[in-house]
Amino acid sequence: MNITTGLLTGMHKTDLSKYNNHPFHPGGNALKRLIWFYVNAIFFKTSLIPSSRFKVILLRLFGAKIGKNVTIKPCVNIKYPWFLSIGNETWIGENVWIDSLVMVNIGANVCLSQGAMLLTGSHDYKKTSFNLITKELTLEDGVWIAAGAIVTPGVTAASHSVLTAGSVATQNLQPYVIYQGNPAIKTRERNILS
Repeated sequence: MNITTGLLTGMHKTDLSKYNNHPFHPGGNALKRLIWFYVNAIFFKTSLIPSSRFKVILLRLFGAKIGKNVTIKPCVNIKYPWFLSIGNETWIGENVWIDSLVMVNIGANVCLSQGAMLLTGSHDYKKTSFNLITKELTLEDGVWIAAGAIVTPGVTAASHSVLTAGSVATQNLQPYVIYQGNPAIKTRERNILS
C-alpha cells in the first residue's frame, strides 16, 4: 500500500444520492419554469431568432427587468429570467450563459462578449451531499466581460471594470481596473478617452 492510498482510507467521499439544494427555490411555479424551459430553447438558445426586441419582450413577460435598447445576440442561455435585471444599452453576445439561479444585476452600457459566463451557483465540496450554494452577482455600469470570461458567484464587478478574454473573476473587481488570468488579477487601470 502506498502513502496516498493509506491517507485516503477512511476519508469521507462525495455521495450524490444525498444531494441537497435546500433552501434554494427557483421561483415561479413548476408550470412557469417548464414553459420558460421551452421558450429559452426555442427563442434564445437558437440562432434562428435574431430579433433582440422580441427576446426583450419575452424576458419581460417572464419577470425580467430590462432597460432600453438592450441587444441580445443568438444562442444566449438564461436560467431564470425572473432573477435578471439589465440596464439600458447593454449588449449580450453570442453563446453567453447567464446562470441566474438567484439575482443577476447587470447595469447600463455593459458588454458581455461571446461565450461569457455569469455563474450564481456552485457546490459545497466539503460536504458528502455536495449541497448547492448560490450567491447573487452584480455587474455595474460600463463593465466589459470579454469573450470566454467567467464571473463566479457573489462577485461584484464595479463600474467600468474589465475582465479580459478567458479570465475568471473569483473576487470583486475594482472600478476602472482591467483584470486578467485565472484567478483574475489587476493588470492596469482602465483609462477611457473621449
